[in-house]
Amino acid sequence: MYALQTEASFDSAHFLTDYYGKCENLHGHRWRIVVTIAQESLQTDGTMKDMVLDFGVFKRTVRELADSLDHTFLIEEGSLKPATLAALEDEGFKLTILPFRTTAENLARYVAEQLMAHGLPVVEVECDETPNNRAFWRA
Repeated sequence: MYALQTEASFDSAHFLTDYYGKCENLHGHRWRIVVTIAQESLQTDGTMKDMVLDFGVFKRTVRELADSLDHTFLIEEGSLKPATLAALEDEGFKLTILPFRTTAENLARYVAEQLMAHGLPVVEVECDETPNNRAFWRA
């Protein structure tokens, strides 16, 4: 098995719906994602001969995803009233509406799914919401 790993980070705000504690309030994180891709064999021809994938392609794809989440308000779909969303948009806030509760576990899975949709052979995503707290998604 051959594997490559890269990381990226992004800053975003979120809150947890139906949660009773500090995280029910709007707050932010410097999220760090570490992505591992792997395959049984290396490519056999072309410019990526003897590679899992060109690091440049891998890094760019991961960073583009991180950039799309950077400085956004991650919102669980249906968690805020339409009028609240409209007011936030009217004020110019960048919103990312997601079909799940915005936990580190769900964000790790989301990152994996987005990267796999781009053809990357993702086997693991680590999603750190703080330097000491992280979640993993594994294939």
